[in-house]
Amino acid sequence: MRPDFGTDGRLPSALSMGTADVAFHLATGGNPVPLAFTFGFEGRAPTLDSVRARVAERVHHVPALRYRIARDRRKFRRVDRIAVDRHVHEAWLPEDTDGSATSRLMLSRPMSTDDRPPWDVWLVHGPADRHTLVYRTDHTFQDGMGAAYTARALLGDHPEGGPAPQRPARPTAHGLADALGEVMAAFRAPTPKPAFDGDFTGRVDVCHADTPLARLRAIARAHGGTVTDVYLAALSHAVRTWYLKDTGSAHPPLPVSIPMSVRAPGEEYAPGNRMVTARLLLPCDEESPQRALARVVAGTGRLRESRRRDAMRLLLSASPRALGATVGTRLVRGAFVAGPVSSVNFGTALVHQGVAARRSAVFAGVASGIRCVTTLTSQHDTACLTVVHDEALATADELPDLWLAALLELERP
Repeated sequence: MRPDFGTDGRLPSALSMGTADVAFHLATGGNPVPLAFTFGFEGRAPTLDSVRARVAERVHHVPALRYRIARDRRKFRRVDRIAVDRHVHEAWLPEDTDGSATSRLMLSRPMSTDDRPPWDVWLVHGPADRHTLVYRTDHTFQDGMGAAYTARALLGDHPEGGPAPQRPARPTAHGLADALGEVMAAFRAPTPKPAFDGDFTGRVDVCHADTPLARLRAIARAHGGTVTDVYLAALSHAVRTWYLKDTGSAHPPLPVSIPMSVRAPGEEYAPGNRMVTARLLLPCDEESPQRALARVVAGTGRLRESRRRDAMRLLLSASPRALGATVGTRLVRGAFVAGPVSSVNFGTALVHQGVAARRSAVFAGVASGIRCVTTLTSQHDTACLTVVHDEALATADELPDLWLAALLELERP
């Protein structure tokens, strides 16, 4: 049985790392992988003392913030006293007009590897009348959806308005067959991904693009898809255009990894990664963005109808942890997929000390041979595309603008 992660203080002294947590641990050699959730605000910034006071008020009521990683034992161990001043920090980036400098800071700043819980909060002062609040953790310890719940509970004026947890369902036979096929494929020869194969520098850059969420919803309605479908189809066309401009040739279908939450009701604030992945081919070989969207809709439709999320969850939970973790590392390595393409709907805007955030963005560093990580973060009425890429992909900062251009094409009748 899973332990009770309520707010009555009765938390287990230790928890075993789950399969996905061990997979991250193996893929990164035990090194932290920063996972940041940023919230951009306009108006007068709060004081560092007031942010620390909010964190001190909330921290002992959020179970995920009460554990540290015991990597040598592959466990999470409870920490009873939290020194808030060692977790909440301040920075000044007055030239950061688009949030990219803040994002780079969050991915480059070393994370704590001592006996503290692996999270911190940053108050970043940007240009005049702009500031950013950041919740940052180690991806070995928490997935993006877990970070969304935790950030709202820790920093928001109200805990309501977040994403709904995932209720488990029985997978279909097709779903189990597809999941098994995906696992077997992960142990075969690498998949060619010419735009994303090659050397690494170990240094990353980050770029963003914002667009109204209503715009993505309108395109989705017009084509019988979802916001995620539109995001992926536009990304597919952006990669096609980017590669074609550089090489003069079309890119083959691009294998990507789609993270899917399996965080069930009652597990919102539990530590660990409660997620699985599914492999999808983005139709970068398709000249028309409309036809690319139709192919994406068909692919994600099969994932939903076959309940691939539940099939992969069942498959990994039925395997010994060491075996499941090994499989997990194969499914997200750079030889098998170009990288994760996440979609996180944060829900209503985060309100901190009476002020609503104008946008949010969640993103993580690169690992396991991955050279590019892409995320679409939705909050209230704004969607933010984030591209994290190794500096070896020197022109990857063009992808957000190319993604916006693909949306324009999708809006044409």
